[in-house]
Amino acid sequence: MDKTSAKLTVFFESPFWVGVFERITDGVLSVCKVTFGAEPQDCEVWELILSRRYDRLLFHPAGEDGGRQAADHPKRRRRSAEKELRRSGVGTKSQQALQMQREQMKTKRRQRRKEEKEAEKERQFALKQQKRKERHRGH
Repeated sequence: MDKTSAKLTVFFESPFWVGVFERITDGVLSVCKVTFGAEPQDCEVWELILSRRYDRLLFHPAGEDGGRQAADHPKRRRRSAEKELRRSGVGTKSQQALQMQREQMKTKRRQRRKEEKEAEKERQFALKQQKRKERHRGH
């Protein structure tokens, strides 16, 4: 059975208001970030959620949702929390997922720019060769 829960957090991240959608489907957390600009009113948030724009949002998987763990000794919990912070850095799962999304977009953008640069280089070379042939024509 599919079980889905969603949460929207709206906060001010200078200079814009930002909304972070967190969606948990079958224990897998996925995240999407939406920039509102000016402070959104309730009707604008409802319009975003209920309109077709929600279907077009790109949710990126953040990984498994940990859920609740069995209670253990407080000192052990503190040690494991410190160890986890050292290992994964500061931030919530949503923030880490958004960071991972940014990194993926950055690598795609770099790859696309590299391909465009190569295509432009090839075009310039072909143009140069064509001009060269035109100059030597008629001999």
